[in-house]
Amino acid sequence: MNVLAISAHPDDETLGCGGTLLRHQVNGDSLHWIIVTQAHTPKWSQEVIDRKAAEVTAAATAYSMQSVQKLGMPTIRLDTVPLEEIISGLGKIIEKIRPEIVYLPHLGDVHTDHHAVFLGALSVLKAFRMRALGVRRVLSFETLSSTEAAPPLAPRAFVPNVYTDISQHIDRKIEVMNMFASELQPDPFPRGPSAIRALARFRGATIGVEYAEAFMLIREVS
Repeated sequence: MNVLAISAHPDDETLGCGGTLLRHQVNGDSLHWIIVTQAHTPKWSQEVIDRKAAEVTAAATAYSMQSVQKLGMPTIRLDTVPLEEIISGLGKIIEKIRPEIVYLPHLGDVHTDHHAVFLGALSVLKAFRMRALGVRRVLSFETLSSTEAAPPLAPRAFVPNVYTDISQHIDRKIEVMNMFASELQPDPFPRGPSAIRALARFRGATIGVEYAEAFMLIREVS
């Protein structure tokens, strides 16, 4: 089975669905990764940009990714990119990979890059096109420091209705997150290891397991 994680930023998928990707890896599924944005000068030095690229390589190896596609759009500036370009970039790759399951950032996140990626992906993954693209399920994940930071408005809420038991993978998920040294935060901040574990523990308690990840089912075609 082909599985695709689409992230606005390199660390998004580890925070949001890293444990689930590790489950897919153990199950022998083929994992693919699209990273929409990239750090750019002059906001970041070339040294930092190179370091971030090395982090992506390390994480891709940890997940045994079959492919990593980078659209190279400007980080924290996706609101300046025409949505048509995001749709086109994602569409070409999705058409080639033909994933059965797609994981996306949550539409309601405070980060505008996540918002743009979700809208671009959903424009590609319209329900009447999913069969032709081989896509069966589309789920959105929560990203610590972005999802819970959204304003308290009903349309922005993350209301999970799909859960994955990651009890066997929580330690490895945190190990992979540690590979993103440029993005990791120390405790007690949202991207610190104790917060990652605490959220997984809370989601696990919801379904009666030790640790879990939660998702919103956006579309399913069977």
